[in-house]
Amino acid sequence: MQLKFTKMHGTGNDFVVIDLISQRCRLRPGDVRRIADRHYGIGCDQVLLVEPPGSPEVDFRYRIFNADGNEVEQCGNGARCFARFVRDKKLTSKRVINVETAGGEIELRVHNRRDVEVNMGVPRFEPADIPLNASRRQDTYSISAGEEALEMGAVSMGNPHAILRVDDVDTAPVERLGPLLEAHPDFPNRANVSFMQVQDPNNIRLRVFERGVGETLACGTGACAAVVHGILRGWLQDTVTVSLPGGKLSLSWAGEGEPVIMTGPTAVVFEGTIKIQGAD
Repeated sequence: MQLKFTKMHGTGNDFVVIDLISQRCRLRPGDVRRIADRHYGIGCDQVLLVEPPGSPEVDFRYRIFNADGNEVEQCGNGARCFARFVRDKKLTSKRVINVETAGGEIELRVHNRRDVEVNMGVPRFEPADIPLNASRRQDTYSISAGEEALEMGAVSMGNPHAILRVDDVDTAPVERLGPLLEAHPDFPNRANVSFMQVQDPNNIRLRVFERGVGETLACGTGACAAVVHGILRGWLQDTVTVSLPGGKLSLSWAGEGEPVIMTGPTAVVFEGTIKIQGAD
């Protein structure tokens, strides 16, 4: 079948967004991998699906698949693109949109045609919630990657994150440590790995090695996790600008028990159709 899609990005984190309300298709992991392939497919970090809601309390179901074909719990940059997409396609006229994800419900607020605010939910810190193999919650955890002993933060934003503070993100060993920590046995569901440089209490630079994707130009949940960890450690204040390779995000967090609020831009790159072989 021919499947309509829209290619979008949020600060360089790029997505193929597919409306499965006005068209019907059941994508298999192999289909997702082919769509995401940058040489033989459309090319993206994640494939995002817009589906009907599973309960009357939300407007849509928002599903996220990494380039490796695996479904994941959350994607903040994708959530902003999702909000713009459903309005552009006239699937809703609301400016406040509630969606369900595999990681829980989130609220999207459309400021204008470009910028979207996302209530990313309340971060979780207990090891069982991340999940992380640790006996108790700690500010930092000792972990070995190869022959290197590291101190990291660990946070769930609906998906698992490891956070390392570095002196300079430009020279951070993202390519070496990212894969080792992503697949570390202490993270049963694998992890997204953030490398954070604190510039001052209101500004950080960040690079993220995403689970199932590799390093991306931006990661919304990674930015949230890094800011939350930095605030808890006393390095950051409650409003922070995060500079990623693909652009900037604005983050705020009022403290434990409160949600993280993320604001950033969206962009449409192009639209088209792709043939899905043998799709349901």
